[in-house]
Amino acid sequence: MAHDRQYAVYILTNVTNHVLYTGVTNNLARRVYEHHQKFVKGFTAKYNVTKLVYFEAFSGAYEAITREKQIKGWVRRKKIALIDSVNPIWADVSGNLH
Repeated sequence: MAHDRQYAVYILTNVTNHVLYTGVTNNLARRVYEHHQKFVKGFTAKYNVTKLVYFEAFSGAYEAITREKQIKGWVRRKKIALIDSVNPIWADVSGNLH
C-alpha cells in the first residue's frame, strides 16, 4: 500500500533555548504555523515555544510516533546533543519548510 503522506518528529524551543518540546505531525509546515500562532492552548503557547530547531521526516506514522516516544524519553543533554549534531547554532529552520 503506497502512502504519499509525510510524517515528522520535531523539536521546538523558545527564544532563549531553555524549553524543549518534542512533537509528531503529518504536516510539519502547518503544525509549526499552528505553534507560531498559538492556536493550541497549552505548554507551547504558555512558554512561547515556537522556534523549530530540529526535525526528522518519516514515510509512516508508526515510525514517527516510535521515534517521538524515544526522544521524549531521553534526558535533556541527549536531546541537546541531537539538535547540536545538525543545527549547532540552534537556528530556526521553519523558514525552510514548504
